Amino acid sequence: MIKKLTGLRGVCEAAFGDALLAADPEEAVHRHFRVKGEVLRAGDVDYFLNQFNRVFMIGAGKASVRMARALERILGPRLDGGVVITTRGQSARLSKVLVREASHPLPDEDGARATEEMLEFVDALDDHDLVVCALSGGGSALLTAPVEGVSVSDLSRVNKRMLGAGMPIDEINAVRKRLSRVKGGKLAGRIFPATLINLILSDVIGDKVDVIASGPTARDRGSLDPVIVLKQRGLWRRLPKPVRDALLASDQPDANEPRLVDEKVFAKVHHLVVGSNRTSLSAAAHRAKRMGMNVMTLSSSVKGESREIAHFYAALAREVRERHAPLSPPACLIAGGETTVTLTGDGKGGRCQELALAMALELREVEGVVFMAGGTDGVDGPTEAAGAIADTDTYGRARKLGLEPEQILAANDSNTLFAALDDLVVTGPTGTNVMDVHILLVG
Repeated sequence: MIKKLTGLRGVCEAAFGDALLAADPEEAVHRHFRVKGEVLRAGDVDYFLNQFNRVFMIGAGKASVRMARALERILGPRLDGGVVITTRGQSARLSKVLVREASHPLPDEDGARATEEMLEFVDALDDHDLVVCALSGGGSALLTAPVEGVSVSDLSRVNKRMLGAGMPIDEINAVRKRLSRVKGGKLAGRIFPATLINLILSDVIGDKVDVIASGPTARDRGSLDPVIVLKQRGLWRRLPKPVRDALLASDQPDANEPRLVDEKVFAKVHHLVVGSNRTSLSAAAHRAKRMGMNVMTLSSSVKGESREIAHFYAALAREVRERHAPLSPPACLIAGGETTVTLTGDGKGGRCQELALAMALELREVEGVVFMAGGTDGVDGPTEAAGAIADTDTYGRARKLGLEPEQILAANDSNTLFAALDDLVVTGPTGTNVMDVHILLVG
């Protein structure tokens, strides 16, 4: 639970809490997916259930279990079964859908076994079947099916290298898709000729269906060459040889796994984004306004290095304080997205905590400012915190405890500092994921 805060910090807590409620997976499914009689309505598309012999469900991601629970309630006796893969600790007992747990953010053997189970399941489908697929953040790591010659251990090493290098998601996905038998639309190819409804809780900027969970059920629109990307990032020679061989072989016409899926597959696929960062930002803005703040939502597409984004937010805070622009105090500026961290040290933290620490360094000379960054999944990096909160006094308070914020930031050890100050935002795993929420308040 988030601890009870007052003043500007209380506004942060309330706004972030409403952002989490807006991203609730079960509510999101119920808003967009319903059955009346023999008609199933997914968004604005109707499906006549009497045209299908069987209805199944599959899914992967942090929110897949809760999405599955909602679908079991909506479909009732019409649902014939299914399987979903979620992160450890997110499992729950469902009546018809099997739940499997695996590792995140790095793939593991449990994810590989669960994915093979899912593939055996979908390989038995025919053109009289309807499949509902629930995808959410974390799906890329959970759906683990490496191409021939590449091991799960190899995949884990590749992902660890890419995440540590602060690579943007489109570059990471270009590599992941080439090394996978399910990503980049290949899972849709295995489901065909069944009809597929894809319900998506978006955790990527722009809600691009070919990017979310590396697009296992979407047409691959990626144009990046993974070999060139990895060489530009200085990672190519640091990768396992089987991975390099597989990436080079995937460009050849006799590759075991074709990169592209036949277009006829996607004629039977319907994508429906049921929740996104925009939805959460809107809820946060509404709560802050009700609490007396002048509110502006900046963007749901924030990306880049956490430390660089902090420079921008701090500049906004100074503009509000000194020039009353773009808002007059009390001002609340809200944004969302997903920043990155290039690791230079071996400390403990995450992108939200690092952003908050970088803000603490910037805000020490700007009076009356509070900043919160939190991940909607409740997990920021390899920590138990969703994020952290910083203000004008954070830097000075840390120094009084004998901490050196500059050194801690250089070591990527933000969790240590905010834990000492009791300024971590701790929600526990939320069972959802629509990227991060940033709240900047000037009193």
